[in-house]
Amino acid sequence: MPGDLTLAMSELDLPSPPDLGRMRRDRSARLRSLMADKGIDALVLLDNSNVTYATGATWPLSDAGRGNVERPVAVVLVDDEVPHLFTPFLADAADELGLDDEHLHGPTYLDVDEGVETFAKALGQLVPVGATVAIDEVTGAMHQARDILFAEWPPRPASEITSPARVVKTPDELACLRHALWITEQAMVEVQAHLEPGARQVDLTAMFLHRAFELGAEANALDPIWQVMPAHQADLPWTTHGDLACPLLSSERILVRGDVLWVDAGITYRGFHSDFGRTWVVGEDPSARQQAQYRRWRDVMDAVLAVTRAGAASSDLTAAAMAVCDGDRPWMSHFYLGHGLGLNSAEAPYVGTDLGDEYDRRLLLGEGTVLVLEPVLWDEGHSGYRSENVFVVTEGGAVNLTDYPYDPYGD
Repeated sequence: MPGDLTLAMSELDLPSPPDLGRMRRDRSARLRSLMADKGIDALVLLDNSNVTYATGATWPLSDAGRGNVERPVAVVLVDDEVPHLFTPFLADAADELGLDDEHLHGPTYLDVDEGVETFAKALGQLVPVGATVAIDEVTGAMHQARDILFAEWPPRPASEITSPARVVKTPDELACLRHALWITEQAMVEVQAHLEPGARQVDLTAMFLHRAFELGAEANALDPIWQVMPAHQADLPWTTHGDLACPLLSSERILVRGDVLWVDAGITYRGFHSDFGRTWVVGEDPSARQQAQYRRWRDVMDAVLAVTRAGAASSDLTAAAMAVCDGDRPWMSHFYLGHGLGLNSAEAPYVGTDLGDEYDRRLLLGEGTVLVLEPVLWDEGHSGYRSENVFVVTEGGAVNLTDYPYDPYGD
């Protein structure tokens, strides 16, 4: 992006490599500080990304049918710097996190009655009687056994703690995130170099994933999308929301010269998700009309970046984008102008959603917030242009973490 609208990466002073132990300690301190402020004695966390945030643990993806049954669970106590982790991957957690036997526990199966009963006994040994507990998810079996699990019902929502803790990233977290982006970008270099008529979408997927895992990706967070965008919206599948049918899953479709591809992909590294979005043209240079779409997209992005800084309201960003487009919203109605990124592919904050303008006016951007901006310029009859960039919000503006050109449209 233009140098006068984004700050240099050196502004962030990211560690290389990231200090994972320090990152875990910083997260623990942030959670426990917020817990103390809110009067919460214990957090019980089932959501995968919350467990990763609280403990630093990552684990191999498993069969989707086992994903919930065998998921790790974290318990964070306000007066204990070290979280408790219940996991089926004991050896991995012990090696990676250095947890002692007091804080590392075997798996707990909270979708079945017997598992909840066992967990209730373990929780009773960790949490004093009458303590205030917050939780992020409650399974059906936990709901049925709520009298033996919780001193009061309903328990406090863990989002009171996890949401404000996770929205602002530490330098070590940003370093992990930047490395996840680097892996994705390097893999995309190889894919784009082999983009030509006759390639299948699944061929591009295989090439991308092979290279990404060679470079250290730990998981495929989003099945890569190489969506061919037709000239007319009517040539896409019908949607209930009336906007573009996007994204669509990749298939064995064979690409032909002149296809406009909207590309989207993401992997994980140390639990952090990357996000990549660009528009490519298969086998030829963009036309003058397509170049004009790209320049319009740049105008929108520049206008949004001009008002992006710590303390800005999300409505400032949406207003700036719409001003370029005569009041129209240059993003898809079922998505957003921007979203957060970290331990999920999309997380708070969300800018320009169907929650409405009043929500955007109340949502203020904080320093250290990661924001993925993804304007969309649809040009009915001539397809359109879409790209994504990942930024860190600072007091002075925004730092661009994305380091990938806009070929074949420009630098």
